[in-house]
This record gives sequence, structure tokens and C-alpha cells, in this order.
Amino acid sequence: MQTQFSLAALANPDMAQSEKILRSCVHCGFCLATCPTYLLTANELDSPRGRIYLIKDMLEKNASADVRATFHIDRCLSCLSCMTTCPSSVDYMHLVDYAREFIEKKAPRSIIERLKRNLLAYVLPRPKFFRVALRLAWLLRPFQNFLPIDISSLLALAPKNLPPVSLVDRPQIIPARGVRRMRVALLSGCAQTVLDTKINEATIRVLTRFGAEVVIVEGMGCCGAVAHHLGKVEQSRQLARNNIKVWSREIDINGIDYIAVNASGCGTTIKDYKFLFRDDPEMREAAATVSARAVDICEIINKLDYNKSQPTPKLRVAYHSACSLQHGQKIINEPYQLLQRAGFEVMAVPEGHICCGSAGTYNLLQPELSQQLLERKLANINSLDPHIIVAGNFGCMMHIATQSHVPVMHLVELLDWASGGPKPEYFNS
Repeated sequence: MQTQFSLAALANPDMAQSEKILRSCVHCGFCLATCPTYLLTANELDSPRGRIYLIKDMLEKNASADVRATFHIDRCLSCLSCMTTCPSSVDYMHLVDYAREFIEKKAPRSIIERLKRNLLAYVLPRPKFFRVALRLAWLLRPFQNFLPIDISSLLALAPKNLPPVSLVDRPQIIPARGVRRMRVALLSGCAQTVLDTKINEATIRVLTRFGAEVVIVEGMGCCGAVAHHLGKVEQSRQLARNNIKVWSREIDINGIDYIAVNASGCGTTIKDYKFLFRDDPEMREAAATVSARAVDICEIINKLDYNKSQPTPKLRVAYHSACSLQHGQKIINEPYQLLQRAGFEVMAVPEGHICCGSAGTYNLLQPELSQQLLERKLANINSLDPHIIVAGNFGCMMHIATQSHVPVMHLVELLDWASGGPKPEYFNS
């Protein structure tokens, strides 16, 4: 693709990086076949190729983002399916990330839209605030019909009951059972620690059972993914910088072999810290070290030679591969292999490369398209007639569970059960 950026614009490293990415696109259109929004709308501007044209025009002008570009780029899920398909290896992820940052700074938005985006960026990364916000949202639900639709739609998703704060999410060291084979820092997460404490509890049991000492590092916080995908990159960098510092300190003092992440959306972000701080001389080396040590939970359980140790029913498991795992981190086979070793009949979901519509905060900001993708995903899942749906990303789990008659659970919960852990509560009723 030919570009016409000014020399002044190219003096900005992010602009220069974006120009390089734009030039790598050859307009082939392979991305259209795997883009979820294009499959729904058949609108070229809702495809990666169409958005690339919009981003090129927007960045070349280097002025305020127009309404059309903002509309179609906002509708992008950042599922990265296009990057898996692209024969030219166009780095769409970093291109659309910069476009979101550009739009956040320069696009005209309504007061309600800005309020909603600011609330999500502030509340979701802070578990204490998020817990309070969910309780307030539940109390306000009787009045949701009197509020703007953008706000009432958020209130409708608030659960009535929340689990108590889990002890495993406090800073601590959980020793390995038997001989210690490795030392692992676990990212506790944000929304996950409020809405589903079972995931971290099962994760720690599996890791320690197979010889990993687990440390919940004091001072660790949100990975920055939510703010980053909302275009609030400086906020994202602040959160990432905090984690890099606390993990680096632990690496230097006590040593960490791996940083384990059981939410693939967070894992994709942490593995990209190296890129996020590529132009920061003070953080570049530490960020690269943290990125290199970050692993998805299925990768590390595989390294620990997981094996089944107690009988479980021969359940038919529909495995939903999160976009952030299969497209963002290129992890495809490990979850299937682990579930098979655990004794379950694992089934790949038809159209498994297509997003479920969760995509971080996408289901909150783009509810219509998100709902269409969810219905499509559930139709494909239900065609398998599974006993249970399994995923490796909490956002996907919550989204699918809102309308699924089949129980949805995290990969580690099944792996924990098959290797000596408690029976998941889904099977106790």
C-alpha cells in the first residue's frame, strides 16, 4: 500500500511504525473471510482491509478522527483473526491499537459515550471499586428504564450475588507439593477475582500439585488490557509499568521462572509489554524480560507434565478457543492435549476461529454486534450437544454463559478435578 505521510508526522515513532505496517498490506482481501464483523455486515469498512484504508486516511491527515472512521474502528473486536489469515503478515494488532489511541485523543464523542468508556477504564482494573460498582448497579436496576440506554445496558449485566473475596488472591507464597520444580508468579486478574474466584483457586491447586511454587506478588495489579483496547494507552502503560517493576523486583530478589496467566486476554497484553515499551530506554529491558517469562496457564501445566489421577465421567467437552489465545498468542493444540490427557472427549467448535463477541469490553460498547456473534457461537456449540463448554478466558466464559443452557467453566477447573481436586460445583446440583 502506498502512503503519503509528512516528514513531521513520521517523526512520531508510533506514526512511523503505523506507516510501516500500512505499507505491508497488499489489498489481497484474505482477511475478509475470517473477519467477524464483515461476516455480519458485509460492509467493506467493517473488514480489516476497509479499516486499514480508514486508518491510513486518518493518520495521513493527522487531524481529528472523523465520525465514519471512529464508527467502523470502534466496531473492530481486535480478535486478530485477520492476522492468522494474512499472507503478508500485516501487524494489524499494533496498527489498530494506535488508531484507537489516536481516536481517543482526537475523535468527537458524546458525553454519555465518554462517561461510559471512562467508567469502564477506571472501574474494571480495580477489583475493590468494581465490587462496589456491581453492588450499586444491582441496586439501580429497578430504575434502568429511566436512564440512557448506554447506561441501562451496563446495569442489566450486573449479577445479584458475588462470591466473597478469595484468600488466594492476597500477596503470599504457596509452596509446591513435594519437590519444587519451578517458581511461578500468578497474575490474579481484575474482574475475574470479583466475579469468579474458583478459577485462581483451581489454578493454584494444579500448579502446586505438580511441583510449582506459586507466588502472588505484592503490588501486582491490572495488566492494562482494558485501558489499552479503549485507546487509553498512557493509563495502560502506567498499569503495565507497575507490574513490570514489581515482577522485576521479585525476579531479582527471589527469582521467577514464569509469570502464569489464566486469562488469555491478559496474557496477550503482557506478552506484548516488550513492544509497548520499545521506545522507553528505562523500561525496555525489564519489559522484554517480563514478556519473555509470561506464559498462558495451559503452557505451564504442559511443562509440569500434567497427568490424570482420579476417575471422572466421560464428558463431551466443547472447547471454545479464545481469540486472544489462538490468534493473539498462537496457542492452539495445548488445551486440547491437556483435556484429552485428563480423560475428556474434546470437541472443537465449528467456526472456532470466529469471535464469540465478548472481546474485552466489546459486549458492553457494541451490544448489537456482540449479541449476533454470541448467537452464532452458541448455535455452533449446541450442534455438538456437549455436556460442558470450556474456555481459557474469563471474558468469553461470562459472555457465553449469559445465554447458554450448558455449563461454562475454565480449563483449569476440569484439569484440577481430573488430577485430584474437588468436583466442580456445576456437577453437584
